[in-house]
Amino acid sequence: KSGAKFLHVVDLDGAMSGKPKNLALVKEIAKNVDVPVEFGGGVRSIDTIKELLSSGIKRVVLGTKAAQDSTFLKKAYQKFKDKIIVSVDAKDNRVLIKGWKTSAGAGNLKTFVQSLKKIGFGQLIYTDTLKDGTLTGPNVKGIKSLLKESQLNVIASGGISSLEDIYKLKQLKNLGLIGIIVGKALYEGKFTLSQALKIC
Repeated sequence: KSGAKFLHVVDLDGAMSGKPKNLALVKEIAKNVDVPVEFGGGVRSIDTIKELLSSGIKRVVLGTKAAQDSTFLKKAYQKFKDKIIVSVDAKDNRVLIKGWKTSAGAGNLKTFVQSLKKIGFGQLIYTDTLKDGTLTGPNVKGIKSLLKESQLNVIASGGISSLEDIYKLKQLKNLGLIGIIVGKALYEGKFTLSQALKIC
């Protein structure tokens, strides 16, 4: 009702286990809200993507499988195009996988992002895991660097705690920042969604 473009839902249990654990709940959410829902967390097969899209999810977020299996990612992109988006979760320029538990086998941030571009992706979600859930402000410098190097459109996530943070990120719009994911700041009443959207 406040005007959000997407409702971003993450199955944390699924991210840890490697398979979505709360599909029934997510499907129920998608049925009962007017805003499009994007969902991620444990999505590691073509069949799961199909199931989610057929149940009303507008966009599926890929993480671990995308970082580990380029063949899968190419196949998924060829089949679903902009109905999927890759979430790049990083710490100190290393891509983290399996619910941020490890960077093993995922590789360097810059290399991975360039591989996404080569496949055909035009946008990605970027989370600085050192910032996420901390309410200490986003890694503006890191986001700016990623935008310049990748030449991709980016949705930023992690650390947003105030309207001032949103204003700072808005300055990156001309570099390709197309969205911001906000969670904890809204839950804790740091500002309202309406206030945030007025800045955007």
